[in-house]
Amino acid sequence: MSAWAGAQSLTDSGILPTGDRAIAVPERVEEQTRSQWSTGTYGPVPAAAITGDIRPFGSHLFTGGFSGLRSDGLNDDYMIAPGDQVTLRVWGAIELERVLPVDAQGNIFIPSIGPISVKGLSNSQLNGRVKSAILSVYPENVNVYTNLQGVQPVAVFVAGYVTHPGRYAGTPNDSLLYFLDQAGGIDDQLGSYRRVKVLRQNKVIAEADLYDFLIEGKLVRPQFKDGDTILIEERGPSVTVTGDVQREYHYELTPSDLSGEALLRLARLKSGVSHVLLRGGRTQGPISVYYDIGEFPQQSLQSGDELLFSADQRDETIVVQLEGSFYGPSRYALPKDARLHELLSAVAVPQTLTDVNSVSLRRVSVAERQKQSLLDSLNRLEATYLGASSSTAQEAQIRVTESELISRFVQKASQVEPTGRLVVARNDQISDIRLQDGDIITLPEYSDAVLISGEVRVPQSVVFTPGLTAYEYIDGAGGFTQHADINQVLVIRQNGEVVEARNIVLRAGDEILVLPKVPVKNLQLASVISQIVFNMAAVAKVVLDL
Repeated sequence: MSAWAGAQSLTDSGILPTGDRAIAVPERVEEQTRSQWSTGTYGPVPAAAITGDIRPFGSHLFTGGFSGLRSDGLNDDYMIAPGDQVTLRVWGAIELERVLPVDAQGNIFIPSIGPISVKGLSNSQLNGRVKSAILSVYPENVNVYTNLQGVQPVAVFVAGYVTHPGRYAGTPNDSLLYFLDQAGGIDDQLGSYRRVKVLRQNKVIAEADLYDFLIEGKLVRPQFKDGDTILIEERGPSVTVTGDVQREYHYELTPSDLSGEALLRLARLKSGVSHVLLRGGRTQGPISVYYDIGEFPQQSLQSGDELLFSADQRDETIVVQLEGSFYGPSRYALPKDARLHELLSAVAVPQTLTDVNSVSLRRVSVAERQKQSLLDSLNRLEATYLGASSSTAQEAQIRVTESELISRFVQKASQVEPTGRLVVARNDQISDIRLQDGDIITLPEYSDAVLISGEVRVPQSVVFTPGLTAYEYIDGAGGFTQHADINQVLVIRQNGEVVEARNIVLRAGDEILVLPKVPVKNLQLASVISQIVFNMAAVAKVVLDL
Protein backbone atom coordinates (compact mmCIF):
# COMPACT_ATOMS: atom_id res chain seq x y z
CA MET A 1 0.00 0.00 0.00
CA SER A 2 3.05 2.27 0.16
CA ALA A 3 2.48 3.08 -3.50
CA TRP A 4 -0.56 5.13 -2.51
CA ALA A 5 0.90 6.91 0.50
CA GLY A 6 1.22 10.14 -1.43
CA ALA A 7 -2.11 9.91 -3.24
CA GLN A 8 -4.58 12.72 -2.65
CA SER A 9 -7.21 11.73 -0.08
CA LEU A 10 -10.81 12.07 -1.17
CA THR A 11 -11.85 12.27 2.47
CA ASP A 12 -9.50 15.20 3.10
CA SER A 13 -9.75 17.49 0.12
CA GLY A 14 -12.17 15.70 -2.16
CA ILE A 15 -12.04 14.93 -5.83
CA LEU A 16 -14.96 17.24 -6.57
CA PRO A 17 -15.30 20.82 -5.32
CA THR A 18 -17.40 20.88 -2.16
CA GLY A 19 -20.42 22.33 -3.90
CA ASP A 20 -20.45 19.72 -6.66
CA ARG A 21 -19.47 16.64 -4.70
CA ALA A 22 -21.77 13.64 -4.84
CA ILE A 23 -22.45 12.40 -1.33
CA ALA A 24 -22.05 8.69 -0.72
CA VAL A 25 -25.09 7.09 0.89
CA PRO A 26 -24.10 6.28 4.47
CA GLU A 27 -23.78 2.69 5.57
CA ARG A 28 -23.75 1.64 9.22
CA VAL A 29 -20.96 -0.84 9.94
CA GLU A 30 -19.66 -2.43 13.09
CA GLU A 31 -16.64 -0.82 14.72
CA GLN A 32 -13.76 -3.12 13.76
CA THR A 33 -10.25 -2.81 12.41
CA ARG A 34 -10.08 -1.29 8.93
CA SER A 35 -7.46 -0.03 6.56
CA GLN A 36 -7.22 3.48 5.12
CA TRP A 37 -5.75 3.18 1.63
CA SER A 38 -4.42 6.72 1.65
CA THR A 39 -2.05 6.20 4.59
CA GLY A 40 -1.62 2.45 4.94
CA THR A 41 -2.62 2.75 8.60
CA TYR A 42 -5.38 0.84 10.32
CA GLY A 43 -8.16 2.12 12.51
CA PRO A 44 -11.88 2.70 12.78
CA VAL A 45 -13.51 4.68 10.00
CA PRO A 46 -15.70 7.49 11.41
CA ALA A 47 -19.33 6.49 11.08
CA ALA A 48 -21.32 8.84 8.85
CA ALA A 49 -23.41 11.11 11.04
CA ILE A 50 -25.92 11.84 8.32
CA THR A 51 -28.26 8.94 9.06
CA GLY A 52 -28.47 9.81 12.74
CA ASP A 53 -29.41 13.43 11.94
CA ILE A 54 -32.24 12.55 9.60
CA ARG A 55 -35.71 12.63 11.14
CA PRO A 56 -39.01 11.24 9.89
CA PHE A 57 -41.04 13.42 7.58
CA GLY A 58 -43.66 15.04 9.83
CA SER A 59 -41.62 15.13 13.05
CA HIS A 60 -41.60 18.95 12.94
CA LEU A 61 -45.36 18.88 13.59
CA PHE A 62 -44.81 18.36 17.29
CA THR A 63 -42.42 21.12 18.30
CA GLY A 64 -45.01 23.03 20.34
CA GLY A 65 -47.05 24.43 17.49
CA PHE A 66 -50.28 22.88 18.76
CA SER A 67 -49.78 23.35 22.48
CA GLY A 68 -51.93 26.07 24.05
CA LEU A 69 -54.38 25.95 21.15
CA ARG A 70 -57.12 24.20 23.05
CA SER A 71 -60.50 24.82 21.45
CA ASP A 72 -63.48 26.24 23.34
CA GLY A 73 -65.76 23.98 21.29
CA LEU A 74 -67.89 26.88 20.10
CA ASN A 75 -68.41 26.37 16.38
CA ASP A 76 -71.45 25.72 14.25
CA ASP A 77 -70.65 22.04 13.73
CA TYR A 78 -70.17 21.12 17.38
CA MET A 79 -72.69 18.51 18.58
CA ILE A 80 -74.12 19.30 22.03
CA ALA A 81 -73.42 16.67 24.66
CA PRO A 82 -74.35 16.13 28.35
CA GLY A 83 -72.43 18.49 30.63
CA ASP A 84 -72.49 21.42 28.23
CA GLN A 85 -73.93 24.74 29.41
CA VAL A 86 -76.50 26.82 27.51
CA THR A 87 -77.15 30.51 28.20
CA LEU A 88 -80.87 31.40 27.73
CA ARG A 89 -82.33 34.93 27.50
CA VAL A 90 -86.08 35.49 27.02
CA TRP A 91 -87.78 38.90 26.94
CA GLY A 92 -91.19 40.34 26.00
CA ALA A 93 -94.27 38.59 27.43
CA ILE A 94 -91.99 36.90 29.95
CA GLU A 95 -88.52 37.73 31.25
CA LEU A 96 -85.93 34.97 31.84
CA GLU A 97 -82.13 34.77 31.96
CA ARG A 98 -80.40 31.59 33.06
CA VAL A 99 -77.46 29.27 32.43
CA LEU A 100 -78.90 25.81 31.88
CA PRO A 101 -76.80 22.61 32.07
CA VAL A 102 -77.43 19.76 29.66
CA ASP A 103 -78.34 16.82 31.90
CA ALA A 104 -77.38 13.17 31.52
CA GLN A 105 -80.46 12.55 29.32
CA GLY A 106 -79.39 15.32 26.95
CA ASN A 107 -82.10 17.78 28.06
CA ILE A 108 -82.19 21.33 29.39
CA PHE A 109 -85.02 22.23 31.78
CA ILE A 110 -86.85 25.60 31.44
CA PRO A 111 -89.30 26.54 34.22
CA SER A 112 -92.93 26.58 33.00
CA ILE A 113 -91.77 25.07 29.71
CA GLY A 114 -90.33 21.74 30.77
CA PRO A 115 -87.46 19.59 29.44
CA ILE A 116 -86.18 20.20 25.92
CA SER A 117 -83.94 17.62 24.21
CA VAL A 118 -80.82 19.27 22.79
CA LYS A 119 -78.33 16.35 22.73
CA GLY A 120 -76.81 15.87 19.27
CA LEU A 121 -77.91 19.29 18.02
CA SER A 122 -75.33 21.53 16.41
CA ASN A 123 -74.64 24.94 17.87
CA SER A 124 -76.46 26.50 14.92
CA GLN A 125 -79.59 24.35 15.52
CA LEU A 126 -79.83 25.09 19.27
CA ASN A 127 -81.59 28.45 19.09
CA GLY A 128 -84.29 27.16 16.75
CA ARG A 129 -85.14 24.17 18.96
CA VAL A 130 -85.41 26.21 22.18
CA LYS A 131 -87.37 29.05 20.55
CA SER A 132 -89.87 26.57 19.08
CA ALA A 133 -90.49 25.01 22.51
CA ILE A 134 -91.04 28.41 24.21
CA LEU A 135 -93.35 29.69 21.46
CA SER A 136 -95.51 26.60 21.87
CA VAL A 137 -96.39 27.93 25.36
CA TYR A 138 -96.02 31.70 24.81
CA PRO A 139 -96.98 32.19 21.16
CA GLU A 140 -96.97 36.03 21.11
CA ASN A 141 -94.59 38.85 21.98
CA VAL A 142 -91.68 36.60 23.01
CA ASN A 143 -88.07 36.93 21.92
CA VAL A 144 -85.53 34.14 22.49
CA TYR A 145 -81.74 34.10 22.40
CA THR A 146 -79.53 31.07 23.19
CA ASN A 147 -75.79 30.61 23.28
CA LEU A 148 -73.57 27.62 24.00
CA GLN A 149 -71.55 29.05 26.85
CA GLY A 150 -69.15 26.19 27.46
CA VAL A 151 -68.65 22.55 26.65
CA GLN A 152 -67.94 19.60 28.91
CA PRO A 153 -64.21 18.81 29.03
CA VAL A 154 -63.19 15.34 27.89
CA ALA A 155 -60.28 13.09 28.75
CA VAL A 156 -58.76 11.27 25.76
CA PHE A 157 -56.25 8.44 25.91
CA VAL A 158 -53.23 8.70 23.62
CA ALA A 159 -51.62 5.29 23.09
CA GLY A 160 -49.29 3.38 20.81
CA TYR A 161 -45.98 4.70 19.52
CA VAL A 162 -45.96 8.20 21.07
CA THR A 163 -43.35 9.81 23.30
CA HIS A 164 -45.55 9.96 26.43
CA PRO A 165 -48.63 7.71 26.27
CA GLY A 166 -51.32 8.77 28.72
CA ARG A 167 -54.68 10.42 29.40
CA TYR A 168 -55.00 14.06 28.34
CA ALA A 169 -57.72 16.65 28.88
CA GLY A 170 -59.27 18.71 26.15
CA THR A 171 -62.58 19.61 24.61
CA PRO A 172 -64.65 17.45 22.25
CA ASN A 173 -63.78 19.70 19.34
CA ASP A 174 -60.01 19.80 19.87
CA SER A 175 -57.89 18.53 16.98
CA LEU A 176 -56.24 15.13 17.33
CA LEU A 177 -52.98 17.03 16.71
CA TYR A 178 -53.63 18.90 19.98
CA PHE A 179 -53.85 15.66 21.93
CA LEU A 180 -50.80 14.17 20.14
CA ASP A 181 -48.82 17.29 20.97
CA GLN A 182 -49.76 16.93 24.65
CA ALA A 183 -48.31 13.41 24.49
CA GLY A 184 -44.99 14.70 23.16
CA GLY A 185 -45.67 13.77 19.54
CA ILE A 186 -45.12 10.56 17.60
CA ASP A 187 -42.10 8.40 18.43
CA ASP A 188 -39.41 9.27 15.85
CA GLN A 189 -38.05 5.75 15.73
CA LEU A 190 -41.16 3.57 15.70
CA GLY A 191 -44.35 5.59 15.30
CA SER A 192 -46.38 5.93 12.11
CA TYR A 193 -47.46 9.27 10.70
CA ARG A 194 -49.75 7.52 8.25
CA ARG A 195 -51.64 5.08 10.43
CA VAL A 196 -53.48 7.09 13.11
CA LYS A 197 -56.78 5.73 14.48
CA VAL A 198 -59.45 7.11 16.81
CA LEU A 199 -61.17 4.39 18.85
CA ARG A 200 -64.46 4.57 20.75
CA GLN A 201 -65.43 1.54 22.78
CA ASN A 202 -62.81 -0.49 20.88
CA LYS A 203 -64.25 0.43 17.49
CA VAL A 204 -62.52 2.64 14.92
CA ILE A 205 -64.52 5.83 14.35
CA ALA A 206 -61.88 7.73 12.34
CA GLU A 207 -58.54 7.19 10.62
CA ALA A 208 -55.97 9.82 9.71
CA ASP A 209 -52.94 10.03 7.44
CA LEU A 210 -50.91 12.98 8.68
CA TYR A 211 -49.09 13.16 5.33
CA ASP A 212 -52.42 14.39 3.90
CA PHE A 213 -52.35 17.22 6.42
CA LEU A 214 -48.69 18.06 5.82
CA ILE A 215 -48.95 18.11 2.04
CA GLU A 216 -52.57 19.05 1.29
CA GLY A 217 -53.89 20.46 4.57
CA LYS A 218 -56.53 17.72 4.94
CA LEU A 219 -57.31 16.38 8.42
CA VAL A 220 -60.22 14.39 9.83
CA ARG A 221 -62.03 16.22 12.67
CA PRO A 222 -63.88 13.75 14.89
CA GLN A 223 -65.78 15.13 17.87
CA PHE A 224 -64.17 13.48 20.84
CA LYS A 225 -65.98 11.94 23.75
CA ASP A 226 -64.70 11.19 27.19
CA GLY A 227 -62.74 7.92 27.09
CA ASP A 228 -61.89 7.98 23.38
CA THR A 229 -58.45 6.67 22.38
CA ILE A 230 -56.03 8.01 19.78
CA LEU A 231 -53.83 5.11 18.66
CA ILE A 232 -50.53 5.54 16.80
CA GLU A 233 -49.62 2.31 15.06
CA GLU A 234 -46.13 1.03 14.31
CA ARG A 235 -44.42 2.74 11.39
CA GLY A 236 -44.86 1.05 8.04
CA PRO A 237 -42.19 0.61 5.36
CA SER A 238 -39.90 3.63 5.23
CA VAL A 239 -36.98 4.78 3.08
CA THR A 240 -34.24 7.36 3.63
CA VAL A 241 -33.82 10.22 1.16
CA THR A 242 -30.57 12.22 1.00
CA GLY A 243 -28.51 14.19 -1.50
CA ASP A 244 -29.83 16.97 -3.71
CA VAL A 245 -33.18 17.35 -1.96
CA GLN A 246 -34.71 20.34 -0.16
CA ARG A 247 -34.69 18.39 3.12
CA GLU A 248 -33.42 14.95 4.01
CA TYR A 249 -36.06 12.75 5.64
CA HIS A 250 -37.15 9.22 6.40
CA TYR A 251 -40.34 8.83 4.35
CA GLU A 252 -43.01 6.31 5.29
CA LEU A 253 -44.66 4.62 2.31
CA THR A 254 -47.87 2.63 2.21
CA PRO A 255 -47.41 -1.15 1.79
CA SER A 256 -49.61 -1.07 -1.31
CA ASP A 257 -47.49 1.54 -3.10
CA LEU A 258 -43.78 0.88 -2.57
CA SER A 259 -42.50 2.53 -5.72
CA GLY A 260 -40.26 5.32 -6.90
CA GLU A 261 -43.33 7.16 -8.16
CA ALA A 262 -44.88 7.16 -4.67
CA LEU A 263 -41.67 8.52 -3.17
CA LEU A 264 -41.38 11.30 -5.75
CA ARG A 265 -44.85 12.51 -4.72
CA LEU A 266 -43.44 13.12 -1.23
CA ALA A 267 -39.77 14.11 -1.59
CA ARG A 268 -38.93 17.63 -2.72
CA LEU A 269 -35.97 17.51 -5.10
CA LYS A 270 -33.68 20.36 -5.99
CA SER A 271 -33.69 21.59 -9.54
CA GLY A 272 -31.42 19.76 -11.94
CA VAL A 273 -31.59 16.36 -10.22
CA SER A 274 -30.77 13.81 -12.90
CA HIS A 275 -29.94 10.54 -11.12
CA VAL A 276 -30.69 8.53 -8.01
CA LEU A 277 -28.58 5.89 -6.31
CA LEU A 278 -30.68 3.10 -4.73
CA ARG A 279 -29.04 1.04 -2.00
CA GLY A 280 -30.75 -1.64 0.04
CA GLY A 281 -31.12 -5.31 0.76
CA ARG A 282 -32.96 -7.92 -1.26
CA THR A 283 -33.39 -11.67 -0.93
CA GLN A 284 -30.38 -12.20 -3.19
CA GLY A 285 -28.23 -9.86 -1.12
CA PRO A 286 -27.30 -6.15 -0.94
CA ILE A 287 -27.92 -4.02 -4.04
CA SER A 288 -26.58 -0.67 -5.21
CA VAL A 289 -28.11 0.60 -8.47
CA TYR A 290 -27.67 3.97 -10.18
CA TYR A 291 -30.80 5.09 -12.06
CA ASP A 292 -31.58 7.91 -14.40
CA ILE A 293 -34.32 9.97 -12.75
CA GLY A 294 -36.63 9.10 -15.66
CA GLU A 295 -36.29 5.38 -14.88
CA PHE A 296 -36.82 5.74 -11.14
CA PRO A 297 -40.65 6.00 -10.92
CA GLN A 298 -41.02 2.43 -12.22
CA GLN A 299 -38.62 0.94 -9.67
CA SER A 300 -39.86 -1.10 -6.70
CA LEU A 301 -38.68 -0.07 -3.25
CA GLN A 302 -38.43 -1.92 0.05
CA SER A 303 -38.38 -0.78 3.64
CA GLY A 304 -34.88 0.29 4.66
CA ASP A 305 -33.82 1.43 1.18
CA GLU A 306 -31.58 4.49 0.97
CA LEU A 307 -31.98 6.91 -1.94
CA LEU A 308 -29.30 9.41 -2.89
CA PHE A 309 -30.52 11.98 -5.41
CA SER A 310 -27.87 13.85 -7.36
CA ALA A 311 -27.59 16.44 -10.11
CA ASP A 312 -24.84 14.72 -12.06
CA GLN A 313 -23.74 16.61 -15.15
CA ARG A 314 -22.94 13.67 -17.38
CA ASP A 315 -20.48 15.63 -19.51
CA GLU A 316 -18.46 16.52 -16.40
CA THR A 317 -19.07 13.49 -14.17
CA ILE A 318 -18.27 9.80 -14.35
CA VAL A 319 -19.66 6.96 -12.24
CA VAL A 320 -17.36 4.14 -11.16
CA GLN A 321 -18.19 1.02 -9.17
CA LEU A 322 -16.35 -1.01 -6.55
CA GLU A 323 -16.69 -4.75 -6.10
CA GLY A 324 -15.08 -7.20 -3.73
CA SER A 325 -13.94 -6.59 -0.15
CA PHE A 326 -14.36 -3.03 1.16
CA TYR A 327 -16.44 -0.79 3.40
CA GLY A 328 -18.79 1.98 2.33
CA PRO A 329 -20.71 2.77 -0.87
CA SER A 330 -20.15 0.73 -4.00
CA ARG A 331 -20.68 3.57 -6.50
CA TYR A 332 -19.04 6.99 -6.72
CA ALA A 333 -19.80 9.99 -8.91
CA LEU A 334 -16.45 11.59 -9.76
CA PRO A 335 -15.06 14.29 -12.07
CA LYS A 336 -13.84 13.26 -15.50
CA ASP A 337 -10.19 13.71 -14.58
CA ALA A 338 -10.31 11.54 -11.41
CA ARG A 339 -7.50 9.03 -11.04
CA LEU A 340 -7.38 5.59 -9.44
CA HIS A 341 -5.20 6.59 -6.47
CA GLU A 342 -7.59 9.41 -5.58
CA LEU A 343 -10.48 6.98 -5.34
CA LEU A 344 -8.56 4.25 -3.50
CA SER A 345 -7.46 6.85 -0.96
CA ALA A 346 -11.10 7.23 0.09
CA VAL A 347 -11.89 3.53 0.43
CA ALA A 348 -11.58 1.66 3.71
CA VAL A 349 -10.99 -2.09 3.60
CA PRO A 350 -10.80 -4.93 6.14
CA GLN A 351 -7.14 -5.30 7.06
CA THR A 352 -7.05 -9.09 7.18
CA LEU A 353 -9.40 -9.80 4.26
CA THR A 354 -8.51 -7.58 1.29
CA ASP A 355 -5.54 -8.31 -0.99
CA VAL A 356 -4.58 -4.69 -1.56
CA ASN A 357 -1.81 -5.61 -4.00
CA SER A 358 -4.14 -7.42 -6.43
CA VAL A 359 -6.43 -4.58 -7.44
CA SER A 360 -7.74 -4.83 -10.99
CA LEU A 361 -10.10 -2.90 -13.17
CA ARG A 362 -12.75 -3.83 -15.74
CA ARG A 363 -13.41 -1.27 -18.45
CA VAL A 364 -16.13 -1.23 -21.09
CA SER A 365 -13.89 0.22 -23.81
CA VAL A 366 -11.25 -2.49 -23.19
CA ALA A 367 -13.89 -5.23 -23.42
CA GLU A 368 -15.13 -3.74 -26.70
CA ARG A 369 -11.62 -3.69 -28.17
CA GLN A 370 -10.94 -7.24 -26.99
CA LYS A 371 -14.18 -8.41 -28.58
CA GLN A 372 -13.41 -6.68 -31.85
CA SER A 373 -9.88 -8.11 -31.90
CA LEU A 374 -11.29 -11.60 -31.38
CA LEU A 375 -13.84 -11.18 -34.17
CA ASP A 376 -11.13 -9.87 -36.51
CA SER A 377 -8.98 -12.93 -35.76
CA LEU A 378 -11.90 -15.26 -36.50
CA ASN A 379 -12.66 -13.45 -39.74
CA ARG A 380 -9.04 -13.79 -40.86
CA LEU A 381 -9.11 -17.48 -39.95
CA GLU A 382 -12.19 -18.09 -42.10
CA ALA A 383 -10.89 -15.98 -44.99
CA THR A 384 -7.52 -17.76 -45.01
CA TYR A 385 -8.57 -21.39 -44.72
CA LEU A 386 -12.20 -21.82 -45.76
CA GLY A 387 -11.59 -20.60 -49.28
CA ALA A 388 -8.35 -22.50 -49.94
CA SER A 389 -8.31 -24.79 -53.01
CA SER A 390 -7.27 -28.45 -53.10
CA SER A 391 -5.14 -30.19 -55.71
CA THR A 392 -6.04 -33.80 -54.89
CA ALA A 393 -9.06 -35.70 -53.61
CA GLN A 394 -7.22 -36.62 -50.43
CA GLU A 395 -6.31 -32.99 -49.82
CA ALA A 396 -9.92 -32.02 -50.52
CA GLN A 397 -11.12 -34.44 -47.85
CA ILE A 398 -8.64 -32.93 -45.37
CA ARG A 399 -9.90 -29.45 -46.28
CA VAL A 400 -13.49 -30.54 -45.59
CA THR A 401 -12.54 -31.83 -42.14
CA GLU A 402 -10.60 -28.66 -41.38
CA SER A 403 -13.49 -26.49 -42.58
CA GLU A 404 -15.93 -28.26 -40.29
CA LEU A 405 -13.54 -27.75 -37.37
CA ILE A 406 -13.05 -24.07 -38.21
CA SER A 407 -16.81 -23.46 -38.59
CA ARG A 408 -17.57 -25.04 -35.21
CA PHE A 409 -14.72 -23.18 -33.59
CA VAL A 410 -15.71 -19.81 -35.05
CA GLN A 411 -19.34 -20.30 -33.98
CA LYS A 412 -18.32 -21.03 -30.38
CA ALA A 413 -15.57 -18.43 -30.19
CA SER A 414 -17.78 -15.62 -31.51
CA GLN A 415 -20.03 -16.08 -28.45
CA VAL A 416 -17.21 -15.46 -25.98
CA GLU A 417 -17.52 -12.14 -24.13
CA PRO A 418 -14.22 -10.65 -22.92
CA THR A 419 -14.14 -9.26 -19.39
CA GLY A 420 -12.35 -6.04 -20.25
CA ARG A 421 -9.95 -6.69 -17.37
CA LEU A 422 -7.15 -4.14 -17.20
CA VAL A 423 -4.05 -5.09 -15.19
CA VAL A 424 -3.22 -2.12 -12.96
CA ALA A 425 -1.28 -3.92 -10.19
CA ARG A 426 2.13 -5.43 -10.84
CA ASN A 427 5.05 -6.10 -8.51
CA ASP A 428 3.00 -4.69 -5.61
CA GLN A 429 2.64 -1.35 -7.42
CA ILE A 430 -0.66 0.19 -8.55
CA SER A 431 -0.73 2.30 -11.70
CA ASP A 432 -2.37 5.67 -11.13
CA ILE A 433 -4.45 5.62 -14.30
CA ARG A 434 -7.24 8.04 -15.14
CA LEU A 435 -10.66 6.53 -14.51
CA GLN A 436 -13.41 6.30 -17.12
CA ASP A 437 -17.18 6.23 -16.84
CA GLY A 438 -18.42 2.72 -16.09
CA ASP A 439 -15.11 1.41 -14.70
CA ILE A 440 -15.45 -1.42 -12.16
CA ILE A 441 -12.59 -1.65 -9.68
CA THR A 442 -12.12 -5.06 -8.05
CA LEU A 443 -10.69 -5.27 -4.54
CA PRO A 444 -10.31 -9.04 -4.08
CA GLU A 445 -10.24 -10.93 -0.82
CA TYR A 446 -7.22 -12.98 0.11
CA SER A 447 -7.68 -16.56 -1.08
CA ASP A 448 -6.40 -19.79 0.41
CA ALA A 449 -7.04 -21.82 -2.73
CA VAL A 450 -5.73 -22.54 -6.23
CA LEU A 451 -8.18 -23.36 -9.04
CA ILE A 452 -7.21 -25.93 -11.69
CA SER A 453 -9.41 -25.96 -14.81
CA GLY A 454 -9.40 -26.55 -18.53
CA GLU A 455 -8.05 -29.80 -19.97
CA VAL A 456 -7.44 -31.66 -16.72
CA ARG A 457 -9.14 -34.87 -15.68
CA VAL A 458 -10.66 -33.53 -12.46
CA PRO A 459 -11.05 -29.73 -12.52
CA GLN A 460 -11.09 -28.56 -8.92
CA SER A 461 -10.16 -25.96 -6.36
CA VAL A 462 -7.56 -27.03 -3.78
CA VAL A 463 -5.91 -25.48 -0.76
CA PHE A 464 -2.77 -23.56 -1.70
CA THR A 465 0.47 -25.32 -0.75
CA PRO A 466 3.57 -23.12 -0.98
CA GLY A 467 6.34 -24.52 -3.15
CA LEU A 468 4.23 -26.65 -5.49
CA THR A 469 4.48 -25.99 -9.23
CA ALA A 470 1.57 -25.68 -11.62
CA TYR A 471 2.32 -29.13 -13.04
CA GLU A 472 2.26 -30.67 -9.55
CA TYR A 473 -1.17 -29.14 -8.98
CA ILE A 474 -2.26 -30.59 -12.36
CA ASP A 475 -1.01 -34.03 -11.31
CA GLY A 476 -3.10 -33.68 -8.15
CA ALA A 477 -6.13 -32.98 -10.34
CA GLY A 478 -5.71 -36.29 -12.18
CA GLY A 479 -3.29 -35.05 -14.80
CA PHE A 480 -3.84 -33.83 -18.35
CA THR A 481 -6.68 -35.09 -20.53
CA GLN A 482 -5.87 -36.63 -23.91
CA HIS A 483 -6.88 -33.32 -25.53
CA ALA A 484 -4.56 -31.16 -23.43
CA ASP A 485 -1.72 -29.15 -24.90
CA ILE A 486 0.92 -29.67 -22.22
CA ASN A 487 2.90 -26.74 -23.60
CA GLN A 488 -0.01 -24.35 -23.20
CA VAL A 489 -0.59 -23.99 -19.47
CA LEU A 490 -1.50 -20.52 -18.20
CA VAL A 491 -1.68 -19.01 -14.74
CA ILE A 492 -4.20 -16.21 -14.19
CA ARG A 493 -3.45 -14.02 -11.19
CA GLN A 494 -6.08 -12.34 -9.00
CA ASN A 495 -5.05 -8.99 -10.44
CA GLY A 496 -5.94 -10.21 -13.95
CA GLU A 497 -2.36 -10.78 -15.08
CA VAL A 498 -1.90 -13.84 -17.37
CA VAL A 499 1.45 -15.63 -17.42
CA GLU A 500 2.73 -18.96 -18.71
CA ALA A 501 3.12 -21.61 -16.04
CA ARG A 502 6.80 -22.34 -16.72
CA ASN A 503 9.23 -21.27 -14.04
CA ILE A 504 6.88 -19.08 -12.00
CA VAL A 505 6.14 -19.16 -8.31
CA LEU A 506 2.45 -19.76 -7.68
CA ARG A 507 0.45 -17.67 -5.23
CA ALA A 508 -2.74 -18.30 -3.29
CA GLY A 509 -5.67 -17.23 -5.46
CA ASP A 510 -4.04 -18.21 -8.79
CA GLU A 511 -5.98 -20.10 -11.44
CA ILE A 512 -4.19 -22.73 -13.53
CA LEU A 513 -5.72 -23.04 -17.00
CA VAL A 514 -4.76 -25.90 -19.34
CA LEU A 515 -5.48 -25.19 -23.01
CA PRO A 516 -6.52 -27.84 -25.57
CA LYS A 517 -4.56 -29.18 -28.53
CA VAL A 518 -5.85 -28.26 -31.94
CA PRO A 519 -6.77 -31.57 -33.66
CA VAL A 520 -5.46 -30.77 -37.14
CA LYS A 521 -2.33 -31.85 -38.99
CA ASN A 522 -1.85 -28.50 -40.68
CA LEU A 523 0.77 -26.94 -38.42
CA GLN A 524 0.10 -23.43 -39.64
CA LEU A 525 -3.66 -23.74 -39.00
CA ALA A 526 -2.99 -25.32 -35.61
CA SER A 527 -0.74 -22.40 -34.68
CA VAL A 528 -3.36 -19.81 -35.68
CA ILE A 529 -6.17 -21.51 -33.74
CA SER A 530 -3.91 -22.07 -30.74
CA GLN A 531 -3.11 -18.36 -30.63
CA ILE A 532 -6.82 -17.47 -30.71
CA VAL A 533 -7.53 -20.01 -27.94
CA PHE A 534 -4.71 -18.48 -25.91
CA ASN A 535 -6.12 -14.97 -26.40
CA MET A 536 -9.62 -16.07 -25.36
CA ALA A 537 -8.27 -17.66 -22.21
CA ALA A 538 -6.39 -14.47 -21.40
CA VAL A 539 -9.27 -12.01 -21.96
CA ALA A 540 -12.24 -14.13 -20.85
CA LYS A 541 -10.83 -17.01 -18.76
CA VAL A 542 -12.61 -19.40 -21.14
CA VAL A 543 -11.28 -22.68 -22.59
CA LEU A 544 -13.26 -23.93 -25.59
CA ASP A 545 -13.73 -27.63 -26.26
CA LEU A 546 -12.20 -28.27 -29.69
